[in-house]
Amino acid sequence: MRYDADLSFNFFAPTKVVFGAGAVSELVPEANELGIKRALLVTDPVLARMDDVFGRVRKALGALVVGEFTECQPDSGVDVVNRAFLAATRAHADGVISVGGGSVIDTAKGVSLLMAEGGELMDHVGFQNMTRPAAPHVALPTTAGTGSEVTYVAVIKDHTAHKKLLFADYKLIPRVAILDPKLTTGLPPQLTAATGMDAISHAIESMHSLQGEYIADGLALHALHLLKEAIPVCVKEPGNLKARGAQLVAATMAGAAFSNAQVGLVHAMAHTVGARYGLHHGLLNAIFLPHVVRFNCEDTRSAYAAIARAFGLPDTGDVCENLATFLADFAVSLGLEMHLGRLGVNRDAIPELAAATIEDASIVYNGRTVFDPEDLIPVYEAAL
Repeated sequence: MRYDADLSFNFFAPTKVVFGAGAVSELVPEANELGIKRALLVTDPVLARMDDVFGRVRKALGALVVGEFTECQPDSGVDVVNRAFLAATRAHADGVISVGGGSVIDTAKGVSLLMAEGGELMDHVGFQNMTRPAAPHVALPTTAGTGSEVTYVAVIKDHTAHKKLLFADYKLIPRVAILDPKLTTGLPPQLTAATGMDAISHAIESMHSLQGEYIADGLALHALHLLKEAIPVCVKEPGNLKARGAQLVAATMAGAAFSNAQVGLVHAMAHTVGARYGLHHGLLNAIFLPHVVRFNCEDTRSAYAAIARAFGLPDTGDVCENLATFLADFAVSLGLEMHLGRLGVNRDAIPELAAATIEDASIVYNGRTVFDPEDLIPVYEAAL
């Protein structure tokens, strides 16, 4: 594992985590504790029609809900966040409750930012720009992968420029995360697998990051152990609450790990391709992860050795190749497509993608320093 020479670091994880089957029942006491009296409820159109998920949350909140925004989409856009903020303003909301996956939670983060700072979302793009605390935000994830419920980043797409933008500030981290595995049982197998691989990529990248540190490593390693066992069960047995709970908690642990240690090249590539082709972020992370392991190997071998042990891989042969092969085989066993070419990405696009990847902020922390887009072309080609 890689650490600063002086072994100094800051670890910040302020979110209160409430876990358990039926934990939705704790929503009102937690909202009251935060001083929320008028909540905007944020979700997507599919979940808005699901009484066993969104309906349960709405019923639990009762009169605390003064408005609903149900227009979130995958790869939530700047315009969506601005519309959601308008809904919050019209409802005179003083807090946000998000119910959904990473795009929903990130949309709610954007709303909580604007409730505090005002203006348009594009006024606040970048890192640590907030001047006051965000409006209180309680997150209820319905997927188990993004970790957005405990991270300081909102990823919002500029659909005009085909670019994913980062809004990052420690004031953006949701104050409470309610992890109720019952909210995840309706997730289809493919999304269960893709979001699970997203969590695996968070844990691995936090460990091979230039900003890696002890506490984040502890969270990441146990998350990987849980994810290896839980994801296949969740894919095959959607109603298994024990496995669903394990994947959900592990995703949150991996989220806290990377929120402190950061991610790297896998995410830089996934952000770039996802913005241009509209492909699922977790699926792209799964595709790129084995190839980035091979690319980073000589600079991150000790981290990969620890990760391989967490996965229970044999301690023989080349650790990087063993890990890369395991990750690819594991994703295939979950039913995921592992070739970009079959998803509409062609070889001619690679030079432009490589150049854009170098500009993504996530690459700064990658375990192997990369400045030249030409270095990334073989990685992209291997993923075709």
